[in-house]
Amino acid sequence: MAQKKPAALIIGISGCSSSGKTTIARLLRDIFPSGTFVLHQDDFYRPEHELPYKNGLLDWDCAAAIDIPAMAESLTYIRQHASFPPTLDSKEDKNSVGACPVPDTTIAALRSRVASALGPSHPLRTGSLRLCLLDGFLLYPPSVAAVHPYLDVRFFLRASYQRAKARREARQGYVTIEGFWTDPPGYVDKVVWPNYVAEHAWMFENGDVEGEYRWDVLEREGIKVQRGLDVDGDMEQTLEWIVDALLEELADRPMEHGQSLS
Repeated sequence: MAQKKPAALIIGISGCSSSGKTTIARLLRDIFPSGTFVLHQDDFYRPEHELPYKNGLLDWDCAAAIDIPAMAESLTYIRQHASFPPTLDSKEDKNSVGACPVPDTTIAALRSRVASALGPSHPLRTGSLRLCLLDGFLLYPPSVAAVHPYLDVRFFLRASYQRAKARREARQGYVTIEGFWTDPPGYVDKVVWPNYVAEHAWMFENGDVEGEYRWDVLEREGIKVQRGLDVDGDMEQTLEWIVDALLEELADRPMEHGQSLS
C-alpha cells in the first residue's frame, strides 16, 4: 500500500512590523515537533527596481512590494507536499531579530508541555502532519486575498506606534535579493506606520490600531488575538498563548487534517 503524503496545517502569524512575529515563529518551530517549518512573507519581495515609492522613499511595506502570486504558488506546494518549496531560497532566515526576550526556562517548559499534550500516535509526532508557520506583516487584509484560502489558523500580534518605531529603528538592516537594505531616516513615519494603519484599520473600532478591536470582524475572519492586554503585549505571555491556542486547535482536529489533506 502506498504511504500517504504528509498533510500541512498552515498557521498565519501576522502583525505590524516589529511586533515580534518572526521571533514567535522561530520559537514555535523549536517548540513543536521536528518537521515544523517557517515560511516568511518577506522572501517574496519583488526586485528593488519594481518597488513603488511612498513619500519619496522606496516602499517595502505594502502589498505591491510582494509577489503575491509567487507566494500563493509556494503555499500550493506546501499544501501538496507539506514541506518548504525547494526552489525558494530564504533570505529572511538570515536576518537577525536580536536577542530572544523569552527565558530559556520558559521555552523548555513549553516544549515539555507540547510533548506531553501530543501523544506518540499524534500526526505531528508520526510525521503525517506538519505545521507551516507563515510569518508576514501583511496576511489578512483584502489586498492579499489570494493567500487567504491557504490559512488554516490566523494569529495577529500588534504593537504601539512607539514600540514599533523603537524596535524597527534599532534593527541593523535586512538581507535582500540585491544585497542589504537599511531603513533611511524617517522610514517608519513616512512608510511603515501609515501603511500598517491603512491596511489594518478595518480590524479596529474607528480605525484606531492602538484602540479596541472590532470583535465581530475578528470572529468573522477567524483571526485570533490576545484579550485583556495593553496594546504592547509581553512576548513571553504571547508565546504561551499561541502554544496553548495551537494545542487546542490540534486537539480539535488532529486526524481531520492528517486525512483530508493527504
